Amino acid sequence: SRQTHQPLSPAVIMHPIDLAAFWPGYAVVASRQHAENTLTLTLEPLACGLPRCGRCLEPSPLIHDRRVRHVRDRDLFDQRVQLQVPVRRVDCLNCGRAPERIDWLEPASRLTQRLRAWVETLLQMLPISHISRLTGLHWHTIKAIDKRRLQVSVGAFDPGDVRRLVMDEFALHKGHRYATVIMDAERTRVLWVGKGNSREAIRPFFALLGERCQQIEAVAMDMNTAFDLEVKQHCPQAEVVYDLFHVVARYGRDVIDRIRVDQANALSHDKPARKVVKQSRWLLLRNRDNLKDEQAVQLQELLAANQPLATVYVLKDALKEIWYAPSVREGWQRWRAWLRHARDSGLAPLQRFARNLRRYARGILASARFHMHTSLLEGVNNRIKVIKRMAYGFRDSDYFFLKIKAAFPGKAR
Repeated sequence: SRQTHQPLSPAVIMHPIDLAAFWPGYAVVASRQHAENTLTLTLEPLACGLPRCGRCLEPSPLIHDRRVRHVRDRDLFDQRVQLQVPVRRVDCLNCGRAPERIDWLEPASRLTQRLRAWVETLLQMLPISHISRLTGLHWHTIKAIDKRRLQVSVGAFDPGDVRRLVMDEFALHKGHRYATVIMDAERTRVLWVGKGNSREAIRPFFALLGERCQQIEAVAMDMNTAFDLEVKQHCPQAEVVYDLFHVVARYGRDVIDRIRVDQANALSHDKPARKVVKQSRWLLLRNRDNLKDEQAVQLQELLAANQPLATVYVLKDALKEIWYAPSVREGWQRWRAWLRHARDSGLAPLQRFARNLRRYARGILASARFHMHTSLLEGVNNRIKVIKRMAYGFRDSDYFFLKIKAAFPGKAR
């Protein structure tokens, strides 16, 4: 576009003292108005000031050389402000040749501190794509600003006096690629996020925790043997608490679904009855309190007509009651009664599930001492999906993990 040298337009005329407040140590000596609403200002260092060494910050009167840097500043009304700033290298008597220190401009940066602060404020309210359209900055430039901001605010590992942990996995990408998130159960603060869901994946967390491993009382998790073994290795005094949600979900898949399919196949001669059983999956998996009136009636009729489904449904509720036991002794009694009913049911999928569950008995009964569960992380997982959806996915996993930590800063004890 055609550029012409002209005085500042009336809309942007300012007193020299005001201009000095914008760019301390510099004066505006020229301006150019572009057709695309861009205002370019040429700055020159004030003759009365000495440049300072960027290393020792001491005044240095000797100038080695100077180069003009094109810098973007915050918008002025509807004008996008470009600065032409002469950046000098000084010949410091202490440090030798070094770039000068400019308080409002970082070394090698093409964005002023004021513009960075404005973008950081916008990032707390708007997605990056919206900010890019608003400011005219490239998406990657804004993302770099946000990543640096997050590294300063939540990047450091600071577990504090954590005593109880909750850990779970979430889908990072399609194709069974997972990451693990670990949270302080008492403060609901995400402490650490890392790629993978194996023992090796979570080992760096315990390395960072160091001597604080000795103060961990309990860790809530699903029935993931990798997590279990790693916790026992680093925190032998900690009690592992298995989560109710994951156990009931597995019960639904391994027991209720299996027996429902078997019962539907056994009714191949009665197509209407077979259809009712095949379509009853969500009736059987949902909590009774979440059913509508007509659904509750359908469930009651189904259970009255099919004894195996009635058995597994009743034992599903009995299994949940183990986690709500007021004491370990009461939990043990409920656990033994449930095992006995499962064994006497005569239903192979239920008996197999009960046998597999027995080796997790200690972690199940520990819920009576430590009322912990990973439902906190289920809420975290939902928020993670929202963050991922707003960004249309993340190619930079470290940046994604910082966003997760920032979304759950925790609460005071």
